[in-house]
Amino acid sequence: MNTDTLLLRQVNPSWMRNDRVTSQAFRPTPKDEGRLSTYDGDRITPEDSWRHFTGFLGHRSAGVLAVTVGECEDQNAPAIPDPQTFREHVVIDFTGLTRSATRNAAKTLAHLANERGWQYGPVQARDTP
Repeated sequence: MNTDTLLLRQVNPSWMRNDRVTSQAFRPTPKDEGRLSTYDGDRITPEDSWRHFTGFLGHRSAGVLAVTVGECEDQNAPAIPDPQTFREHVVIDFTGLTRSATRNAAKTLAHLANERGWQYGPVQARDTP
């Protein structure tokens, strides 16, 4: 991975508001223990990450957004490879941040991901010839 590597984040449909993704998609929940799950975009395509997440792991995803390793570093939330979970797994580590700093970082990352746009989504896939 390098600073330009895309970290692919699966978006739960409940994190959508008016066709935009809320910061909740980039804010770790208590079960995450401060480490947000993503896929290494250098190792897997957005579509294949979605298929892995929804098919193999059996979770719901409206599609895939992305932030870069560098954008996470700018928020003091480093990207850490976690191949023990699965080969392409990377966590964004918020554990060094306060609750307030985590909320602010999540808002910034969600904004950047929304501006970058969908990397893969079921609706987008149907519109593609």
